[in-house]
Formats: sequence, C-alpha cells, structure tokens
Amino acid sequence: MWAELLGVERVGRHDHFFELGGHSLLAVQLLSRALDLGLKLSAADLFQAPVLQKLTSKVELQQPHRNAAGVLSVRVTGSQAPLFFVPTGLGDCSYVVSLVKEMDIDCPVYALPWPSFDELCSPTLEAIASQLISAIKEIQPQGPYRFAGYSSGAFLAYAIAQRLLSLDETVSFMAFIDVTLPANPLSMSPAKIVLEMVLESLKPLDDERFEVLEHFARQSSVAQLLEKAQQLGALSLDHDLEIDALRCARIAQFRRALQLYQVPSLPVEIHQFYATEASSPIRGWDQVLSAAAIHAVPIPGNHMTMMSAPENRRVLARSISAALNPNLGA
Repeated sequence: MWAELLGVERVGRHDHFFELGGHSLLAVQLLSRALDLGLKLSAADLFQAPVLQKLTSKVELQQPHRNAAGVLSVRVTGSQAPLFFVPTGLGDCSYVVSLVKEMDIDCPVYALPWPSFDELCSPTLEAIASQLISAIKEIQPQGPYRFAGYSSGAFLAYAIAQRLLSLDETVSFMAFIDVTLPANPLSMSPAKIVLEMVLESLKPLDDERFEVLEHFARQSSVAQLLEKAQQLGALSLDHDLEIDALRCARIAQFRRALQLYQVPSLPVEIHQFYATEASSPIRGWDQVLSAAAIHAVPIPGNHMTMMSAPENRRVLARSISAALNPNLGA
C-alpha cells in the first residue's frame, strides 16, 4: 500500500512515511485501505510511528467498519458521546492527533475526511455535509452530537449541525477554533482560488515570472497551472503534480461551496476559541447568533501558532477539554 500511494518501487522496513512524500491526504487514503482489509490502524499510530517497522507492530486485525471508510479513529475509548473533528478548508485533519494528545477527555475522537467530491455535481456545503452525516451515523446512530472545526472547516461543522437539526437530532457541542464570519464574504473566481492555493506552495518568483503565471491561471486548469509553475522553476521537478492537482481541485471546490453557503441562524451554542493576536473575539458570529450563544475563549498566538506552537496548543487543548467537561472545573 505504501508503494502504491507514495509512487515508489520499493519500500524498506526502515523507511519513513512522511519522508517518502506522505502527507495528511495520503494518510487518509492509507488508513481507509487498511480499514477495508480489516486492519485496525489509527491516525495516532501513523503519526506516532511513521517508520514502517514500528507501524506494523501496532496493526491489529479486525472486521472492517462498514460505510465509515476514511474516518480516522484518533481516540477509541471513552464513556461520553464521541467528538467529531471536521477537516480544515484545505482538507487537512492532521492537526487533530497532536491536539487530542494534550486533551483531558473521556470520549472517543474521530477526524472526518472530505467526501469524494467526484460524486457531487458542483457540490454545495449542504451536500458535502449530508455525505459526511452518513459516515457519522455509522459510528453514532443518534445524538446528541459534538463537533469541532478549525478555520473554515468550522463552516462545514455548522452545515452538518444544520442538517442534523433538520432531521430532529440534537447537537450539544460546537467548538470553533478561530473562525471568522465575514460581514461581506469575498467572491473569488475559480482561477483566482487556484492561483492563491498554488502560490502558497511555490518558491519565490520574480515579478516577470509571477505575471506569466497569473496570466496563465485565467485560462488554464489546475493541472496545467501546476505544470506551468514547474516549468518556471516555482515547483521542483520531482514534485508530484497529479497529487497536487487533485488536492487543489478539491480545495477549489470546497472554497466555491463555502462562498455559496448562506449561514443560517441555528438554535445552538458555539465555543469560539480565538487567537489573541487577531481581532474581535466574537469574529462576526453575532450576525447569526445571540451574544449569549457565543462563548469566547482566548488562546495565545495567531491563527497558525495557536495550533502549531506546542505551548499554545496545550492551552487550546485544556480549554476545549474544560468546555466539554464544565463540571470538572467547578
């Protein structure tokens, strides 16, 4: 499975999954394939033991979990209702493993994958949410449900809650990790979205080559844009353009769905864990929710370092744990 997913001919027992080119999206595919074969393997196992020999020692045989392929089991035990983390707007759920390690909770934890956008025609956030609910209900058939989402992924958590409430289910907990609801959402063309995403992973370009790439983006597909970026020297020659193209296409689809989403007012409360180095704690959510329904909790750092810096992440983990178990702090 490693050889197929990573595109290498031979894998040795001392090889490291991430050093061979693995990333969070490939990790999801690996865990999904393992699950289909009846292999019990969690995201925590992979991130804690990315060397093949060490990872295989953690694998156990089990009956595959039907219709929940791709859902990462981060924490398997607990007496309380599960906590479901939703992937970010980049489709990333790798942040969940390190965050949950620092949390003091008594519940299973799952990281939801993006569904296959190929099965959805011009997907809306509501349609994406509906697909994920099928996987959620395989694990937890009835509410109350508990969700957490980082960055724009929290909008997907909100759409999931919206759908569940329409089905007369209960949503008892919503953790938003530094999520802003803008007063006037920016509308971006598909080309602009793709270019913005591609630029994040590029080496610095001079003005002339940047203008060439920007002009090319207006009339090209994602794959063509990445190929042009490689020709201009902005991406290394050994970069896997096929994987990058798939990732960028899915991110662009999600961004377009996000732009079309009309955020409703729901009968829920949210815990807004906001980065202290940014603006208002409420982050605009008082447009759709009452002030009493928004519990703002400060976390040191900015949008990135509140999660990436270990000391800030520990504060975040403790704060989410306290919100999940308010009686423990009493």
